Amino acid sequence: MRNKSIVREIGKKLEEANNILITSHIRPDWDAVGSVLGLGLALQENGKKVQMVLADRLPEKFQYLPGSEQIKTPDSNDYDLSIVLDCSDFLRVGDALQEEQPDVNIDHHITNLKFARLNLVEPRSAATSMMLTECFPFWGLDISQPVATALMSGILGDTLGFRTSNTSPKVLRLCASLMEKGANLAKLYEFILIQNSFEAANYWGMGLQKIQRNGKIVWTTLTLEDRKKALYPGNDDADLINILSAINHYEIAIVFIEQKTGRIKVSWRAKPGWNVAKVALKFGGGGHPAAAGAEIAGTLEEVQQQVLQMTNELLTSENYSSYN
Repeated sequence: MRNKSIVREIGKKLEEANNILITSHIRPDWDAVGSVLGLGLALQENGKKVQMVLADRLPEKFQYLPGSEQIKTPDSNDYDLSIVLDCSDFLRVGDALQEEQPDVNIDHHITNLKFARLNLVEPRSAATSMMLTECFPFWGLDISQPVATALMSGILGDTLGFRTSNTSPKVLRLCASLMEKGANLAKLYEFILIQNSFEAANYWGMGLQKIQRNGKIVWTTLTLEDRKKALYPGNDDADLINILSAINHYEIAIVFIEQKTGRIKVSWRAKPGWNVAKVALKFGGGGHPAAAGAEIAGTLEEVQQQVLQMTNELLTSENYSSYN
């Protein structure tokens, strides 16, 4: 952890606060939920009153995690410290906060806009849950079995089971320490990375039937009609992007997901060396060099044309330099 002065400042705010609100981004992933639960439960165990809030209702798959029943949609602005975790842009918080600016932002996305009064941003960290695991000793917070389980789920989810290029020996050592605190790696791995629903598999099939290739890009589309036919309850791609990204001989995978709002959610995955976060940022999104996303106004055809063109420009740019 390089920003130790900021870590100490956050620790002081945590110590002084009585009622703390913790939130993350819309359409939460494992790191968002794991970091909210990890910090929230640890603070509760330290005697703090904590609200854990997400703008979107918590998807069923996260209800396996201890304490998940405490995560609510916004219903109160009674707090004296607000913390946004694993979120690079304040717009992605949705309506979880009533104030103009949060007090603290803790995040690991390279595209973070540092929108809080106090920002702890570590782009080289594998997950926000990993950052919290490192910070807890500085804040005097213990890691119980439920806290360890939450933090481990965030790290596992964001590293795709220790498969991303930012999985370092340090990541593995921290996860070993969480196992010593009671996190069950085998069960979490099975639940997060292997199990899925019949509806999700059916949804994948609809996307895989429409798979296309464009130069070094492989891509597909999921429409609202696909979601309806598959009876898939979410508004995401059910992790279809990770299946596409495993296809040989292509550098970048993209999934276009039609939304009820008239916008298109776009997910990118890239082989090591390509920084798709640069492309996502141009569309108002963000993320990591190897995994990024954006939500773009327009029809499927319009957004596909724009995104494929700009992604191909990244692949063909002579000035491109890899992220190390």
